[in-house]
Amino acid sequence: MRIAIDASRAATSQRTGTENYSLHLLRQILLLDQEQGAASGREFWLYFNRPPADGLLPRHERARWRVIPFPRLWTHLRLVLALAVDRPEVLFVPAHVLPLVHPRRSVVTIHDLGHRVFPEAYPPATLRYLSWATDHNIRRAAHLIADSAATRADILRMYPVDSGRVSVVYPGVDPIYRPVEDGAAREAVLRRYGIADEYLLYVGTLQPRKNVERLVAAYGRLRQAGHVQARLVLAGRTGWLPEGILRAVRAADAPITMTGYVPPEDMPALYSGALALVLPSLFEGFGLPALEAMACGTPTVVAQTSSLPEVVGDAGVLVDPLDLDDLARGICRVAASPALRRELRERGLERARTFTWRAAAEQVLDVLDRVGSMA
Repeated sequence: MRIAIDASRAATSQRTGTENYSLHLLRQILLLDQEQGAASGREFWLYFNRPPADGLLPRHERARWRVIPFPRLWTHLRLVLALAVDRPEVLFVPAHVLPLVHPRRSVVTIHDLGHRVFPEAYPPATLRYLSWATDHNIRRAAHLIADSAATRADILRMYPVDSGRVSVVYPGVDPIYRPVEDGAAREAVLRRYGIADEYLLYVGTLQPRKNVERLVAAYGRLRQAGHVQARLVLAGRTGWLPEGILRAVRAADAPITMTGYVPPEDMPALYSGALALVLPSLFEGFGLPALEAMACGTPTVVAQTSSLPEVVGDAGVLVDPLDLDDLARGICRVAASPALRRELRERGLERARTFTWRAAAEQVLDVLDRVGSMA
């Protein structure tokens, strides 16, 4: 069975959530199938819109790399043409939109429906594109993969989709995310970002859906009351509609560090040095930073909405992301209690071990095999 995969997002240089999902999932799919050998009956064709970096993905004797650059509309023009020539039995799109013309047996991952729940958090053009792309994916794909049970429930509630067409496959955590016990190595990374004191950490793109403006307000209130002495570190690049966040940071009478994009190799030390990760997102399809933080032994304070309770379970403090007082109380609980931080660290490390990319790859390969056998 020839399986085509849109690998374009895996080759992005500055990867965030969905790009990392694509990269790590594809790595494990290739490794797992290589272990299974030719008896698996699978052949992979990976399509890139730019040359992937050396060593980005493992080589595989039954996989072909197709680098097909194109200046605009790569998916709907260049990829469509390549698929028409190569004629795969199955197409898998892990982090993008299904081409307008595609194999009947196509599988797409739906990462979240945040644009349907909080449309005001998106620029008009982005909202229109996300609405069209998501509707197109859900209507046209033979099978859908959801990052969480919450996302699956959203799909079934908002679209006329048969429940048998949607499978939940949890993402995993990269093995690089583990506690950095070497103090000198950890401090070297922190110095790179100008961090020399205790800090609370936010990780993610700076955009309205992430609720960073309210986080800054809650943190400022705690600093002014003397309940928290640590600084706040916002790690992530600026996304769309950031003006409110930037105004809040400038107006805050409190120490706040904005690091910009942080490469993956620095993230374990950044997580490991934090008092806690605070992720009060209004909506998350999964919330990889929470999982990465737990794998590094970092306590988490997360929103009690969407998928985040699925990720942290009893290993984090859950707060109402719309209630400034509740968010402040959650941060204060963790920052003020070394005993609670130790307890959350142990629970988080144990919970993080249950999320692996190998398990995700096994489940996705099962979906692709089932779709490939459809009449």
